[in-house]
Amino acid sequence: MRAYVGLGANLGDREGTIRRAVELLGAEAGIEVVAVSALRETDPVGYAEQPPFLNGAVSVETELAPRELLERLLALERELGRVRAEGPRFGPRTIDLDLLLYGSETIDEPGVSVPHPRLAERRFALEPLHELDPELALPDGRAVRELLQTTLE
Repeated sequence: MRAYVGLGANLGDREGTIRRAVELLGAEAGIEVVAVSALRETDPVGYAEQPPFLNGAVSVETELAPRELLERLLALERELGRVRAEGPRFGPRTIDLDLLLYGSETIDEPGVSVPHPRLAERRFALEPLHELDPELALPDGRAVRELLQTTLE
């Protein structure tokens, strides 16, 4: 299954941490990193009083079910020093790994929402997705390129 993972960091060695996250992700059983977008500096969203982010995305081929893939992403975040319970929501973080898309599936279960609930509103996530696949569409059929034309963030 082709899945897309959002990458973000705004504390410490942002680029180094993101690069290490991609390396660790590719070393996971059942996950093959297919492509990595360029990283781009972006302003914070939701909680403005923090440093700018570096954001990107990665496409992977995976044998893992969505929940298992998400659990691996959360484990990698912890390994790279992220503590989710600390600080304000949308606050500073050493690493953020978000499951953005999982094939053309829509999943809404406790703890797992795919596509990512705010994906269509987040330019910092849409731009790298478009870079990875200019023809990519959300499960509801909306094209990422068209969402980019209407997204201001």
